[in-house]
Formats: sequence, C-alpha cells, structure tokens
Amino acid sequence: MRERTIEEINEKIKKGTVVVLTAEEVIEMAKEEGYAKAAEKVDVVTTGTFGPMCSSGIIINFGHPVPRIKKSRVWLNDVPAYGGLAAVDLYLGATAIPENDPANTNYPGEFKYGGGHVIEDLVSGKDILLYAEGYGTDCYPRKELETYININTINEVILFNPRNCYQNYNVAVNLSNRTIYTYMGVLKPNLGNANYCSAGQLSPLLKDPLYETIGVGTRIFLGGGIGYVAWWGTQHSPAVPRNELGIPKVPAGTLALIGDLKQMSPKWLRGASIRGYGVSLAVGVGIPIPILNEEIFRRASASDEEITAPVVDYSDAYPNRKSEILAEVTYAQLKSGEIEVLGKKVPTASLSSYYKAKEIATILKNWIKEGKFLLTKPVEPLPGPESGMKTKPCEIRKPYTEEL
Repeated sequence: MRERTIEEINEKIKKGTVVVLTAEEVIEMAKEEGYAKAAEKVDVVTTGTFGPMCSSGIIINFGHPVPRIKKSRVWLNDVPAYGGLAAVDLYLGATAIPENDPANTNYPGEFKYGGGHVIEDLVSGKDILLYAEGYGTDCYPRKELETYININTINEVILFNPRNCYQNYNVAVNLSNRTIYTYMGVLKPNLGNANYCSAGQLSPLLKDPLYETIGVGTRIFLGGGIGYVAWWGTQHSPAVPRNELGIPKVPAGTLALIGDLKQMSPKWLRGASIRGYGVSLAVGVGIPIPILNEEIFRRASASDEEITAPVVDYSDAYPNRKSEILAEVTYAQLKSGEIEVLGKKVPTASLSSYYKAKEIATILKNWIKEGKFLLTKPVEPLPGPESGMKTKPCEIRKPYTEEL
C-alpha cells in the first residue's frame, strides 16, 4: 500500500470519508480479507483499556482566599495531598489514604477511601472538604483554611498520571501455602487462581508495540474527555524480549497522560479499594492508531492468540525481584477462564474490564467518524527497543557518615 500521512487521514476525517475500526473489529477484517487488502481500506484503528492505574493523580489550583494562604500541608476529605507547590496548588495521588486509616494493622486492610475515591467524587461534582495549614508570611498571612470546594468552584483541576497503560503485564499467581493480598488482587494458595490486568487485543500499546504512532503529544480519550500523551511513563522499559511482531512478552512501555478533569466523567474514573493492598483509580484510556503503512496495520490487527504474558509468583519471585517466569500464556488462554501452570489447571480472572475497553474503543471510533476528534502527530517519539532503555532497581546504599 502507499504510505499515508496523518495529515491525509485528518482531511478524510473532516470530509466524513474516514474508515475507522476498533482493534477488535480489525482482527476479523484482517482474517477475512488478508492484511494487505484490509490495510488499504482502513485509516484508523481505535484501542481501549479500563483498569486500576495506581500512578495517577490530580493537580488542583483551589484559588486564593482572603487573606491569602501559602499552604504547607493540605487534606481533601481527610486524605493528605502534596502541598509543596506554589501557594494554592496541590497534587493528590490516587493511592493516598487518610492518616487515621488502619491500613494493614487489621490485616488484610479494607482501604475503604483514599485518593482515587476523592478524584471520583470531585469529577462527580460532589463537595470536597479542603483543610490547609500554612506557616504564615507577610504576603500570605493566613495560617489555616477550612472550606468546601467542588469541580465548578476551583480554577483548574488537571488529571496528570505519571504511569498508565502498561504495555503488557504479569499474570499473578501464588505458590505459597497461604492467601496473599496484592495489587493484583487476592491470590489463593498453591496456584488457587491467576489474575491478570490487560485488555489484550484492545490494549493501546499492544497494538502499537514499537511506538510508531503513539508518542509525546498524541491526542487520546482520557477519562471520558480528551487528553494527551505528556511523556513516556515512569518505569518505561522498552528493551525487553519481544515476539516476531515486536510485541513485548513481559511488562515494557508506559505512558504519562494529562488532561482537563473538568471534561471527564466518573464513569471512566473510578476509585478502587484493593483489599490488603490499598487504594487506586480505575482509568479509561483510548488511543487511535493511524494506519500509515501495512506493517503498522499488521501489528494493530494482532489477536489475543498472538499476544503472550508471563506468569509470575507473587508470594516470592515478585516481591524479591527474582526473574522467574513460571509460564507464558496467551491472552486467548487467559480469557478462556483457565490456564495451565506447572502442570496444574488454574482459573483466571481479570482486574481490567474488557467490556469497558471495547466501549471506549467504540466511543473513540464514533468521535473520529463524526469529525469531533482529529489525530495528532507526535512531537517526540517514545524511546523504543533500540534505545536499550530498561528500568533499574533501587541501589540500597548506607548513608554517608564521617568517621571521627
């Protein structure tokens, strides 16, 4: 096929002649017509994912009271936020919990409310109790502030997520003889179950595995509104083993995402309580993949049968950073409800919602077809496999002490 450009595809969007399929629909088309013929017809493939993404949060500017305050400590609905920004700016992380939360003192803790829930309440239009303390200055004399804010009364509220959309992820199992509680959910002893967290054939970075179209500046569906890829995400680790299509066999790339929370919906931003682990935020993300050539189309039409994930023991190997993979399984096997690990049949369950991922991909498809959403050309590519970029462990070193 002739190489396309994003500018050409945008012209077709404006004219209403663009051909858009979801990442699920394009798989069937490729099977029926072949990759070369199907690639000629399709302009854009839409992806989607919806699941807990702990490295998420919001930046709020709540406005200057009279008299002004330069807050140093701040809480939202008793959940501590980070106050070490300018006077009335703050950052609330999705995993923050109230200071009086028993956490895992009563193991396993319930973690009924935290940062993710505050974000959901805020985007729902609910009033949030803000309490702030300051040390007082000549220009910011107030030392205490207690008031209610909501999404309509604050100046700005920006969803900024340092690490979302993990490109592939572990399948979690438990080889020990006791139940364990993890961010991958409750894991029963002796391979009692296996949990995974990916939309597989709908997941954005699995459909553009080499980051050929997704990069800094890419316009996306984020939390029900429009957002952007701000940078590569933390723990971005593209230099990992991959299959013949370039799809990583283990966790690899990540995205830092940004958008206006005032555009978003609680349907696509949901606080999550994970028993024995903590609080998180379930985030809905959809990313369009422009079909610029046949190779991009081939990778975008990869099916669950062609994508594998590693099975990892979360009772020992994961917490102790041991590079032990018990098995490789396809997403088709995971979605069948059962996999085989060490000769044992193990039931599977997903922490992410394939149903909602499919809905997001369909919404994004309709936005593009209706001319409401144009594609953007990345201003900076993400570091790819050739960069050699990998995550590094924390080097534990003793603090320096001068010998007397």
